[in-house]
Amino acid sequence: MSGTESIRVGNKGRIVLPADIRQRRQWAEGTTLVAVETESGVLLAERSALEEILRKQLSGADVVASLLEDRRRASAAEDDA
Repeated sequence: MSGTESIRVGNKGRIVLPADIRQRRQWAEGTTLVAVETESGVLLAERSALEEILRKQLSGADVVASLLEDRRRASAAEDDA
């Protein structure tokens, strides 16, 4: 992988990805990308790559238990109000 590239936001909010990035990523014209806004910036990735990132982040996590615990805390806060 190469270093950092500067990209400008152009007319109508469009950006042009440098050719070397598109070639390394094998992103041809018409490739659908997903933009994910984070606290640190914006992640631009193909859907399959994004799914892999999420799988790694969630591996070993009990998402259902976490959601249930969040709901229990919210419910307790509502009862106290």
